[in-house]
Amino acid sequence: MLTDTKLRALRPRDRLYRVADSGGLCIEVAPSGSRLWRFRYRFNGKASMLALGEYPLVSLVDARRLRDEARATLATGTSPVAASRARRAAQAERAENTFGALALEWLGSHGAQLAPGTLKRERSMLERFLLPTLGNMPIADVKAADVLAALRPIQKRGRVETAHRVRALAGRIMRYGVATGRAERDPVADLAGALPSPETTHFAAPTEPAPVGELLRAIEGYSGHAIVAAALKLAPLVFVRPGELRSMRWADVDFDAAEWRYTATKTNTPHIVPLSSQALAILRELHGLTGSSEFAFPSVRSWKRPISDNTLNAALRRLGFTTEQMTSHGWRATARTMLDERLGFAPHLIEHQLAHAVRDPLGRAYNRTSHLPERRKMMQAWADYLDALRTNANVVAIKGRAA
Repeated sequence: MLTDTKLRALRPRDRLYRVADSGGLCIEVAPSGSRLWRFRYRFNGKASMLALGEYPLVSLVDARRLRDEARATLATGTSPVAASRARRAAQAERAENTFGALALEWLGSHGAQLAPGTLKRERSMLERFLLPTLGNMPIADVKAADVLAALRPIQKRGRVETAHRVRALAGRIMRYGVATGRAERDPVADLAGALPSPETTHFAAPTEPAPVGELLRAIEGYSGHAIVAAALKLAPLVFVRPGELRSMRWADVDFDAAEWRYTATKTNTPHIVPLSSQALAILRELHGLTGSSEFAFPSVRSWKRPISDNTLNAALRRLGFTTEQMTSHGWRATARTMLDERLGFAPHLIEHQLAHAVRDPLGRAYNRTSHLPERRKMMQAWADYLDALRTNANVVAIKGRAA
């Protein structure tokens, strides 16, 4: 039996030699002076040896523990050498599948589905906030506390909304790791409530008839590019999120059914926008101009991508409306308020059409076709109301509420 005293006394010789301990454990002394632990065993009638590490980095106690583990593996009918190789391969794969590597892979596989501006923002958040802290960690080792450690500095700088965006991005990457079999679960889900809620931002929007009419008349007289003009005119009729409008694809527009179907960005659920006769007229005219592009509103620089996220706001500034008066996102607030207060439509219909997550009394999410006939009626009534405001016609509010 070996002892630490005997081990320290071992000296190199001209040739490699071994000194036995017990149970197949021995130490191998090389002419160079290195001392390597070995476990000698027989498997399927063949003599084999398993390296257990170098002394004194691996102590005598640790070497005996590793020997016992190898003997237990052997008792199951598995070669300890084969088991060791499998462990090393798994460790190497684990080391290669870092959060950073998975994040870049996710960007590569999903980048084509993102608008250029969105892709640029996602990459920037990844490089600035996540990779410095999590980049070199194996994806399977990332815990909720690790992600939170990356988010806290953002929060402490007062950028709470950015922290929430980065948290969501980390969750998408982790779920990609789960889907591709390289992570067990998404720990980001455990961070619900860990960050303070961001302050609600209210986008500038008129909600009284006179200023809405003034804005619509200004849009009618817009003298810029025809694609931008069409987007400005369509925006109030459909009141979708600006990113959804500018990335509208012709494949999603059904002229016969008078519908635009797409996936809502905030809820990632299918959504239907019933198209009023006014909206259809705008789109039919626009199709003659941009129908050869994938996008209804392609960029004037390249028809392979949509107009930029600042195009409509820049057009509103050109028309003389400040950011305090109107933003492209503001049509959602305008429609929500005026459909309720001026036209008397039920709030749940409005929320459905805004593509918000509306649930029934049992807490179940409604599907995209819920209340579609009533929403068609509402969208046409809204378009007619906007026409009346634009032309200064005598507008009579609808009494009562739609079902």
